[in-house]
Amino acid sequence: MVSKSQIKLITSLAQKKYRYKNGLFVAEGFKTIRELLNSDFRLDKLFASEAIFDVSKDQFVLAEERDLKKISFLKTPQTALGLFKIPQQNLGVLEDLTVALDGVRDPGNLGTIIRLCDWFGVKNLVCSTDTVDCFNPKVIQSTMGSITRVNVVYKNLSEFLQSQDIVSYGTFMDGENVYQKRLQQKSVLVLGNEANGINPEIENLISEKISIPQFGQSQETESLNVATATAIFLSEFRRN
Repeated sequence: MVSKSQIKLITSLAQKKYRYKNGLFVAEGFKTIRELLNSDFRLDKLFASEAIFDVSKDQFVLAEERDLKKISFLKTPQTALGLFKIPQQNLGVLEDLTVALDGVRDPGNLGTIIRLCDWFGVKNLVCSTDTVDCFNPKVIQSTMGSITRVNVVYKNLSEFLQSQDIVSYGTFMDGENVYQKRLQQKSVLVLGNEANGINPEIENLISEKISIPQFGQSQETESLNVATATAIFLSEFRRN
């Protein structure tokens, strides 16, 4: 049975300040929890309607359907919800392509970008401090377990770029056509905020500007979704 104090704790983790105060984040669903259990992430508590995972007795809480409805962040609750410890994530020496995000705010976009990094073999994702928290429940859900294979770190993006002695590509509407450019694999790919793009301070630190050309005749489409753009850019980097 899920206690009132446990319900209060779990629901509080919707907010970033309580996630970091308690050092915990929420993961829901069989696939996501399985991926986390099979990784270096450490389980704190597992709430489930049955013993579907091999965890210790002190980590398992039997939860009825009504309890899962109270603690779930989803419209349709899953059969399991896990509390995991937030790890200390550090950035080592960059040996390959690294993605950097400047002020991406939508949890779904960040979750999709983490999955894309996983798919295209990008090990490190550097986020500005105003990018949405990667341990937001919606982000964790949309990564579908890819959070276990991508090292996500939060840094002052300006200081980070200045500290790197490698080329940085920024994504802009007026940049060079990415399909006609030879791209270096050991580099940083910077993508900006959904509404405003890359901010001027970061723009001044970019080595080269690149863009995805618009083939459609309509001028009504102003830009691509940041996650969609990430997929195209990463595909071109790996094709090169």
